[in-house]
Amino acid sequence: MQEELELVKPQIEAKPDLIALIALLIALFALSFTAIFIKISVKEISAFATVFNRFWIATIVFSLSIGYNRLHRQVSNKESAPNQPYQAIDIVLLLGVGLVHLLGRVLWTWSLTKADTADATLLSNLTPLFTTLGGWLLLGQSFDSRFIIGLVIALAGAITLGLDDLVVSADNFIGDAAALISAIFYAASFLIIEKLRTKFSTAIILVCRCLFGTIFMFPVVLIFEERIFPISWVGWFAVISLALICESLGHGLVVYSLKKFSSSFVTLFLLMEPIITAVLAWRIFAEKLGFINWLALVVVLGGIYLAKTGKGAEQQ
Repeated sequence: MQEELELVKPQIEAKPDLIALIALLIALFALSFTAIFIKISVKEISAFATVFNRFWIATIVFSLSIGYNRLHRQVSNKESAPNQPYQAIDIVLLLGVGLVHLLGRVLWTWSLTKADTADATLLSNLTPLFTTLGGWLLLGQSFDSRFIIGLVIALAGAITLGLDDLVVSADNFIGDAAALISAIFYAASFLIIEKLRTKFSTAIILVCRCLFGTIFMFPVVLIFEERIFPISWVGWFAVISLALICESLGHGLVVYSLKKFSSSFVTLFLLMEPIITAVLAWRIFAEKLGFINWLALVVVLGGIYLAKTGKGAEQQ
């Protein structure tokens, strides 16, 4: 009997791990469309207006989700989890995640209008480096050599993917700098969410992040932008898709996975995003996909697997 219990226990513990991995995989595909939708949107409205529309639409989606869940509990007479009292630090962190995520989103979106897409993607791929460093310095996380080696291998694969199309130009310097800084802000956002995820649900964190982002962006677009909203159905399709597919589905599942995995591993896993984007373009638009792309995919996957089996991938 004791032996049977010992066999069942690992299976029970492995299930949340598998669910979180599946959630990350779905999020990966959803986020792979981000650059495509942004490129479409900025043909009609600015990068700032694109971010603003993405946030206010996503705020509505997450608010409806929270309202539906509460109504469902009432109808089914299910007891909700006891509310934990908010502390001042909780409010500060919720405001902070809204601000740093907004800054990262704006800088990344703006960098796509000032720098080559390959350059911006390459620099933004450094996010796992900053999350690992921040997790070690700020959250007291520890990583073994297996995780670090996996991180280095995966980063090398992601960087190799971008070297083919890398454009070194003084004209792109400002856009490249914006993309690099956006990676730092993204890392900060992941680290804050990882801290908040121990107390708040995915929907609460994301509705606060998008709501604060909308509030922060509203005066900016009101003062500096002549056109706030798209003027064609194509433009509306782009911003609505950014809100529903990329923000709600993609980032929603990413935040959900942070309950199980560390922000360092999650950002490392998301290094496959540009590779998946290239594969989708190959299948959908018949774009060329060379040996370097496939090599990068294999290398990044190898690095992710190595990191996953090391210390530091899961919550400690």
